[in-house]
Amino acid sequence: MYEVLTMQCQKVLEEYLDSERVDYTIQHHPVAYTAQQLAEYERVSGKMVAKSVIVYADNKICMLVLPASARVDFDKVRHELQATDVRLAAEDDLRTLFPNCDVGSMPPFGNLYHLPVFVDSSLKRQENIVFPIGTHTETMKLRFADFERLVRPTICSFAQVPVRVR
Repeated sequence: MYEVLTMQCQKVLEEYLDSERVDYTIQHHPVAYTAQQLAEYERVSGKMVAKSVIVYADNKICMLVLPASARVDFDKVRHELQATDVRLAAEDDLRTLFPNCDVGSMPPFGNLYHLPVFVDSSLKRQENIVFPIGTHTETMKLRFADFERLVRPTICSFAQVPVRVR
């Protein structure tokens, strides 16, 4: 496998996707600290941007992937993961788990970091997804079908879409 922890995140992903013959594009944009900012800079819907949220579910670390336009519904996560306690990982945990990524810019490829990946079913409706690749200034775009084939995530429902008030 790849030297994920010592190699730059973008390089790891490029080598992995190239070896699997997956088409992708890389974009550079101004610094974006949130997935919704990333969507604005990339001029795509927040439904298309895949954000990764790291949680502990009964002390087992997991990656949740959902659209930038949604929030994690922790009650749904507890139900889907059959967990009693679900809590967000701390920033120090993220630094340890993803040492080749800026904090909060990890890609949704938890499989490369030996993490189980759970994807909200709403992302499956997107033909393509966009996500950070280890920095707050670069993103990658690829087909959701390719992502699903490589990562083999558990697809379930845990996103809470904000209610729009008119």
